Amino acid sequence: MPDPFARFVSARSVFVEDAAALLGVSRRTIYYRIRDGKLATIRTRGGSQRVLVESIGALLRQERRARQVRGRTDGVRALTDGA
Repeated sequence: MPDPFARFVSARSVFVEDAAALLGVSRRTIYYRIRDGKLATIRTRGGSQRVLVESIGALLRQERRARQVRGRTDGVRALTDGA
């Protein structure tokens, strides 16, 4: 299966639509995350907004860490609930 990130490896920024596809969310969610400061953007000369690839990577790492922490605390909760 081809790597969905392969074409963006050398890119500095991507279109909002591409960021949504990479993160598996809607365009609207991307705009919410931009508004909330979770994704960084630049404006092109034409005025369109592009999402910085580095901010996508940072968000993915942050979400991965959050899932790992939740997974650990769920296990602790299961142990304490069963005692």
